[in-house]
Amino acid sequence: MKFSASALTASLLATVIGILLAIPMMLQWERPPMDTAQLGYRGLGMEQVTNPRLAETIAALNKAPVPDDPVDNDGVLVKDDKENYKNVQVLGDLDTAQFNRLMNSITTWVAPQEGDNAGCAYCHNVENMASDEVYTKVVARRMIQMTKAINTQWKPHVAETGVTCYTCHRGQPVPANLWSINPGAKQAGGMAASRMGQNQAAAVVGYTSLPYDPFTTLFEPNAKIRVVATTALPGNTGGSIQDTEKTYGLMMHMSDSLGANCTFCHNTRQFSSWEESSPKRVTAWHGIKMVGDINTTYMNSLTDVFPANRKGPEGDVLKTGCATCHNGVNKPLYGFSMAKEYPELSVPNP
Repeated sequence: MKFSASALTASLLATVIGILLAIPMMLQWERPPMDTAQLGYRGLGMEQVTNPRLAETIAALNKAPVPDDPVDNDGVLVKDDKENYKNVQVLGDLDTAQFNRLMNSITTWVAPQEGDNAGCAYCHNVENMASDEVYTKVVARRMIQMTKAINTQWKPHVAETGVTCYTCHRGQPVPANLWSINPGAKQAGGMAASRMGQNQAAAVVGYTSLPYDPFTTLFEPNAKIRVVATTALPGNTGGSIQDTEKTYGLMMHMSDSLGANCTFCHNTRQFSSWEESSPKRVTAWHGIKMVGDINTTYMNSLTDVFPANRKGPEGDVLKTGCATCHNGVNKPLYGFSMAKEYPELSVPNP
């Protein structure tokens, strides 16, 4: 059988295109062997599958810093030392020694350790520490309020472990896992103008064809993630097909963020049943509500404070998701309680 040169060229081109399309898919595959741990009763498929070859990498991302040594209080409150502490709006009830320890720790947790803006200078005008002219100081003040709110108002999710600035920042001025409104790629107008948020590969939804921006409605404080029908025929499922697809996209994000399978929270016999689910599902539900609250109450309130280079393409502030704290493990920093070492961050805001 003879082939023309054009046919061979076309065949070769098709092969090359096939290989190029396959490479991104192959990069997402995880080769065996995998580790499996049973969570529920036998026969229910409630088990966690993990890749042992990623354990070292994930552990490096979740290494807790050594807390600063405790200090003896000097008996002087910050709010009473008007000469040395001015414009202290959120931590004035601390003893000055305790206040300085916390400021030193925040520097380690957040501020870059090299360059012109190292340490205190990242948030302060070091010639006038009381000034709010550096926008990061205004942001830091609001973030301290947010941290205290999480530790006092969201115990159903963070329990006694709590959070500190390090939980999100991990030694960087900008946390690694933030999100903003994703407008998607530019495309044709007319009937082809909307993809319904689909068919654009996105790591946040596991490179599936699910909506690539599942956060904008499901991380709202009053969002109702109820998309499973309770009758044999279509009925009141609590949401549309688009709601359902966004929900699955959010679940992909949560699974990847926590390094957990669906069965970490759900019983495969009946995914929608709360009675048959793991108690961790309740914790996760509070986590979704918490993220919605802190983004709405704290992050969005800084829209006019952040410069354009610290916002998303639509001009909204960068916001938190599950991965911001969890970094691939179901308990941030493997459950190490930094908040216990800094009890001043677990006092309600006035």
